[in-house]
Amino acid sequence: MFTPSSHDVRRFFCEALRKRRAGEILTPMDAIAADWIEQHPEYHDELADADEAVARDYAVEGGKPNPFLHLSMHLSITEQVSIDQPRGIRAAFEALAARVGEHEAHHEIMECLGEMIWSAQRHGTQPDTDAYVACVRKRVR
Repeated sequence: MFTPSSHDVRRFFCEALRKRRAGEILTPMDAIAADWIEQHPEYHDELADADEAVARDYAVEGGKPNPFLHLSMHLSITEQVSIDQPRGIRAAFEALAARVGEHEAHHEIMECLGEMIWSAQRHGTQPDTDAYVACVRKRVR
């Protein structure tokens, strides 16, 4: 199983942006990442220098959002929806996206995803994917 380090993740996003700007050939994953990066121009400066990005600290106390966490969540949700895993996430996403748009639906799903991960970590349990999908469905209303 591939488990990238936080530095690997940061370099991946920086490289996807660099390749897109240079007009280079992108892998399918690079293209998905670059598309999300384009939708977040507020992160472009932070992704412009990979060495600086790797060294930067995004501690909660600093009050600055972590663009790499945010973009990684976009990628995770994109993957989940594409394969409908957990089961029902695609239909929940589609219904939510019909109400608020695809990008905002991702942001709302991120809240549910973060809540599921936080709860599992707090309780030392496996992530409750049923609760996750239910959380997304509640946001459709």
